[in-house]
Amino acid sequence: MSRAEKAKEYFLQGYACSQAVALAFLDVCGMDEGEIVKIMLPFGGGLGRLRLTCGAVSGMAAVIGLTMSKAENTPENKKQTYAIVQELCGKFQAEYGSLICGDLLKGMKVPVQIGGEAEARTTEYYKKRSCADMVAFAAKILEEYLQEKGIL
Repeated sequence: MSRAEKAKEYFLQGYACSQAVALAFLDVCGMDEGEIVKIMLPFGGGLGRLRLTCGAVSGMAAVIGLTMSKAENTPENKKQTYAIVQELCGKFQAEYGSLICGDLLKGMKVPVQIGGEAEARTTEYYKKRSCADMVAFAAKILEEYLQEKGIL
């Protein structure tokens, strides 16, 4: 099963988009499942359902931080890590037109509700949104990048 398929499956099991992407790379993140689930939860729904940066994108960026950056606070490390994130975000944006959760939902003709409780994950929920596909795409481009760099 590809990382994209794993991420999509996690999302369809009810994990937040950010969690789903990160969990698909659990084996290379250096953390256990419970830690990833807790750390990534606030990034779902575009950062706590504020509909800001797409959670799938945030999950992708977190995995880059855990796999590609060094444990040192240097300008060079920041520069390299930010460049990788920018490259992958550019691919996501080229595919979907935005990195912003609210804009992506509007493009799906889904009403954008900021805050409040998340909708129940029903068959109807999944029919009207392509979030599962976006989660899969984020995992796909991340997997390709990490393979290219010899991490996977």
